[in-house]
Amino acid sequence: MIHFTNELFAKFTRNQFLRIVSFALFVGLLSACAPNNENANTTAITTVTPPGKQTLTTVQRPQAIVDLMKQRGQQEQAQPTLRVISPANHSTINGPTVEVKLTLSGDLQGYVPHKDPATGKGNHIHVILDNQPYEAYYELNQPFELRNVSEGKHTLRVFPSRPWHESYKNSGAFQMVDFTVRGGGDQSKPRTTKDGQVVASPTKTPGANPEASKSSTSATSPTTEREGMAMAASNAGEVDMTKPLLTYSRPKGEYTGSDADPIMIDFWLLNASLGSEYRVRYTIDGGTPAFINTWAPIWLTGWTNGKHTAKLELVDKSGQVIENGKYNSTTREINIVKQ
Repeated sequence: MIHFTNELFAKFTRNQFLRIVSFALFVGLLSACAPNNENANTTAITTVTPPGKQTLTTVQRPQAIVDLMKQRGQQEQAQPTLRVISPANHSTINGPTVEVKLTLSGDLQGYVPHKDPATGKGNHIHVILDNQPYEAYYELNQPFELRNVSEGKHTLRVFPSRPWHESYKNSGAFQMVDFTVRGGGDQSKPRTTKDGQVVASPTKTPGANPEASKSSTSATSPTTEREGMAMAASNAGEVDMTKPLLTYSRPKGEYTGSDADPIMIDFWLLNASLGSEYRVRYTIDGGTPAFINTWAPIWLTGWTNGKHTAKLELVDKSGQVIENGKYNSTTREINIVKQ
């Protein structure tokens, strides 16, 4: 057995104490030099800014559009009337290309569809195959082509529009026909012109396509590509022209710069009056529905950047969607890019 004297015990405890202190200092130094993952993660999380919550409100017609309406003069009081020449109602089309020919008449007050080459905007006709997003038809002096149309029965709806895509809503402005395609297009093929040339742009204005001039047979007489668009695969439902029908128009596509807020909701209404019997219900991003009780466009402000969905439905006073070929409930995806 070892017996500790007071001197030995004091020496042992002093040495032991020094070792303990030295070890603690060493551990502390290592801890200070090592990266603190917990603190790093906490910092990363707390510095991320969460996306802002979108709160949409209705606002008056934008002042820029009010000013434009004044500049346009009597066009705002126009009563344009459209008639579909081709395709004829209940006709059969052989092949995947459907030519659209329209006549425009009525009290036009100077209203003429045409795209301004400088701005890329102008009066135009909204052309809707089945329930797809509309295509803009600017030059009525040349046919508009629906290319690669799938085989089967289809509907075509047309109505005149202003440069900012607000529709004219007078009697006779809206026309609808149905037709059947035999030998329809192959949806896996790229978009092409009538002559088989692959195209990248859906709409061309005469004289505005340099590539068209390159492919022409004569340098002095360039051929220009017709307006039109290759269509996605779709078939129409059985639409009853005597029943209430909602035609979705806007919003559509991508909105950038000053066009990104506010954004217009617009539609065409047939065989229905809004008020006590019918309403248009709109839902943004699957949120709380709201209602439109007057047939007129509304503008919504408060949009956030990114993709959104807009849904328009024609409903009765109990909130039930009016069935008519599945057209009275339509959802579109749009993209907001604010600068």
